[in-house]
Amino acid sequence: MLTNIKEVDGVQIKPKHRATCHCGAVELELSLPDGLVDVRRCDCSFCRRRGAIVASVPLAGIHILKGHEYLKLYQFNTKTAKHYFCANCGIYTHHQRRSNPSQYGFNVACLEGINPLKMGDVPIVDGVNHPADRK
Repeated sequence: MLTNIKEVDGVQIKPKHRATCHCGAVELELSLPDGLVDVRRCDCSFCRRRGAIVASVPLAGIHILKGHEYLKLYQFNTKTAKHYFCANCGIYTHHQRRSNPSQYGFNVACLEGINPLKMGDVPIVDGVNHPADRK
């Protein structure tokens, strides 16, 4: 996983960085004092389809500034992870992790001014063979 990324294509990651869905109905403030931490993609059935690059913050690291009423929850399989998306435009904004429920993963593409396609190679974690799925 990539960690402590302080800028992407010349755009600084601010210690308090704004993130929005596509339509702007949902607005988040992320606490990113160490930059982008644990940047990765996942190959589980859900992440593979949404294609997002995600980074991590503690649960206290995301504050919903507006649009709480637009956030919809999606859960599947073990129903441990909580995936949130905007009910208006459909953009995935963040999720409470199954691998570490004390963290949120967030969609790097939602960060104001950040183009995740300029990040180069991003590691892929094995979500298909998640330890929680083993019996």
